[in-house]
This record gives sequence, structure tokens and C-alpha cells, in this order.
Amino acid sequence: MENDPIQILIRMETSDDYAVVREVNYAAFGNRDDEADLVARIRSSAEFIPELSLVADRDGSVVGHLLISKASIVNGSTSHDVLVLAPIAILPAHQKRGVGGLLIREGLNRSRVLGYAAVLLIGHPTYYPRFGFRPASSFGMELKQFTVPDDVFMAYELYDGALKGIAGELQYPAAFF
Repeated sequence: MENDPIQILIRMETSDDYAVVREVNYAAFGNRDDEADLVARIRSSAEFIPELSLVADRDGSVVGHLLISKASIVNGSTSHDVLVLAPIAILPAHQKRGVGGLLIREGLNRSRVLGYAAVLLIGHPTYYPRFGFRPASSFGMELKQFTVPDDVFMAYELYDGALKGIAGELQYPAAFF
């Protein structure tokens, strides 16, 4: 198999993809159900955005999946809608071939087109900065629902200054628990 990202089509997930997307998440995360179950819970929640559930299709086979859904930044009585990226899954045989990068870039582009301000995530501190993610604390954001090191809680502004004046606690919706 060649490392040729041109052969990968990034498209919106359809209900016909649900079973294979579950398999992709299961395999990508060490043959465990946690992330696959998370995807199912998000799909059935009010925070699900069908246009931001993307698959990487290689010659008619789904080899990757990315899900971006709604969350909130809360500061006292003020709340701002943001997006969270979780999970992203690539079949093990297709990892380290640029598939994840294609999904992330397309997910960020589609999020911007839909008019959102920012995407936040908990992720590897040496991987996500290459796409422009920065520690969320640099924007005045904190995370209390999960205990994670500062450098793995990251934010990406979908346009310059998108997070100006938006500070507070990221609150993941109930589907994440």
C-alpha cells in the first residue's frame, strides 16, 4: 500500500458507515469499546453535528473517523458554544500515513465554514500543535471535568481572535461520561 493521501476521500459519515466506524474506533484504540461507545453516545445527543462526523474513505473502505461535536465554555452565568474534537481513530494499518492529518484539516475547515469559533481537545502535546492547536490555558481556559496535564488540553481558533474575551471552564456534555 502506497503512502498516497490523494487516494483518501474525506467525506461526511452516513448511517451506512456506523458499523464500520465502530470497528475502526475499536481497532484504533487497542480493541476496546470506550471510544466506539463514546461515538454512539454523541451521535444520539443534542451536541451531535452530522456535518462534523467525517470518515476517511480509501477506495470504498473506511480507514479513519473523526468526530467534532458541541461543548461549552462557561464562566459564571456566561456560556459560549465551542467544539470539541474526540475521538479521532485510524485503522492501525493506516496509521502514520497522513490520514489523521487529512481528517483534522478537513474537520477544522468544515467547523470554520459552519461558523464556530474554536475547537478544543485533549490530545498528544507533540501531535496537535502541528495543526495550530495551543494549550487552552493560554486563552484563559481550564478543564475541571478531567484531570490532565496543561499541555494536553488544547484549543484552536478557527479565525484570528475567535477566543478573545472567551475564558472559563470547558464543559464537555453528558455524552462524554
